Amino acid sequence: MVSHDALPRGIEALEQRRFSEAFDLLAEADRAAPLEPLHLERLGTAAYLAGDAASWVSAWSRAHDRHQGHGDIEGAARCAFWLGFGYVNAGEMARAGGWFARAERLLGQHGRECAASGYLLLPGAIIGCDSDPQSALDAFCRASEIGERFGDADLVALGRLGQGRALIRLGQPAKGIALLDEVLLAVTADELSPIVTGDVYCGVIEACQEMHDVQRAREWTAALSDWCDDHPGLVPYRGQCLVYRSGVRLASGSWEEAMSDATAACQRLAEPSVHPAIGVALYQRAEVHRVKGEFAEADEDYRAAAEHGYDPQPGLALLRLAQHEVMPGSAMIRRALQEGNDRISLARLLPAAVEIFLAAGCFDEAGEAADRLRDIADGGASRYLEAASHEADGAVALAAGNLQQALASVRKAVAIFVRIDVPYRAARARLLLGECCSRLGDNEGARMELDAATTTFERLGAAADLRRLTRAPASHAGPAGLTPRELDVLRLVARGKTNRAIGDELVISEKTVARHISNIFIKLDVSTRAAAAAYAFDHGLVKAGT
Repeated sequence: MVSHDALPRGIEALEQRRFSEAFDLLAEADRAAPLEPLHLERLGTAAYLAGDAASWVSAWSRAHDRHQGHGDIEGAARCAFWLGFGYVNAGEMARAGGWFARAERLLGQHGRECAASGYLLLPGAIIGCDSDPQSALDAFCRASEIGERFGDADLVALGRLGQGRALIRLGQPAKGIALLDEVLLAVTADELSPIVTGDVYCGVIEACQEMHDVQRAREWTAALSDWCDDHPGLVPYRGQCLVYRSGVRLASGSWEEAMSDATAACQRLAEPSVHPAIGVALYQRAEVHRVKGEFAEADEDYRAAAEHGYDPQPGLALLRLAQHEVMPGSAMIRRALQEGNDRISLARLLPAAVEIFLAAGCFDEAGEAADRLRDIADGGASRYLEAASHEADGAVALAAGNLQQALASVRKAVAIFVRIDVPYRAARARLLLGECCSRLGDNEGARMELDAATTTFERLGAAADLRRLTRAPASHAGPAGLTPRELDVLRLVARGKTNRAIGDELVISEKTVARHISNIFIKLDVSTRAAAAAYAFDHGLVKAGT
């Protein structure tokens, strides 16, 4: 029997965030008598949040047609936008593009700016954020302005979310983070619709993970998890929440829980259609397998992530390194760095690149990677990147024989990793710290660091690292502890070459040349190029007249 008060009860249930109940009641009311366009929009929203794809497509499509039939062009464009939005999140980009194009055409006929005009600025800005973040920033700002003018809190929030992410890509992380935090205030104050609330949570957490802002990612992932738990009828966003939670647990060393969340995410994101975030979940499964020494399983999941459009680097290159396939690993990471054309991609790749290049004996490339990582970390993006940069600098200094410099850098890395509760990375840094102590003759200090790292690896189940502890590092040092590349630079200094000329001849940057010369001065205990040249001649490293 049809309830005569199904419509008001359905509207009330939607307002109170009881999505499954709202969908059932609004659908019941629609069966009794076709709903008016605004109520059809409510039905579409309830169906979307309840996870009924066929019903939200039907409801929003009918609302679009009814609005257009009544001459409400703005309403029709609004429905077209939400249809495009729904299809984007379902991974059906052709249908999404078609609805966005229809909305653009309708507003062109409308001839007046409205809130829908601001919403339609968002898809292009999101697509262009990586390639042209300044233009994207301008579009997001315009969308927020339109939202403020028409009193649309959802549009304001989405515009500011986009502004924050564009600013991060423009190398202004402090401004970007401030905007993201401001948007989340509107979320926690329950000022936004549920669809936009879920989208904002996901956008902010993704930005935190892109910046390696471990602490903020933890905080907002917990908030999203609570929000999902508070709405048992909610279907969208649960898969993404599991992906984010898996990433947080992976960083925190809770690897079994991270694997469980990633596996559950894969199951949720595969139905009813495959969501793009499944690639991230597969990558995180692969990362757990790799650090646990389960190399065959890791390889399988990295490949599956790639099949779903997610770049398996740097994890796959690190897997090859762990399998003692150093040259393939270095080729992989070198290719990935060549393709990485933005700070976010590079921040993800560079720490691994330093480790892999050092293992391959590619000291110049390791030094350049450490320099690039330092430039990104100096922008204040996150404490994690700051620590990773100190660790990279320390590893390069250690390979060059600059032990005091290495010791100071790695100590900073360990302290930060411990403070932000990233135990695996802290233990890896402790291994470097132990090697610094050992080479400085502090055997007790070296043993303390090794024991601390071993204890962490055993607690986490880091089988690959426990096996690595049995391998002794190779020595690459030449006379006075000079590396092969430093010897090349010293010979050219002795011949009177400038830094630019040395860089051109060795195909390295002037910045890298300057760093090599600084290292040479330290190792030779000299303070001028002339004294370094004299050392080279005195020790037969270069012949007079050559």
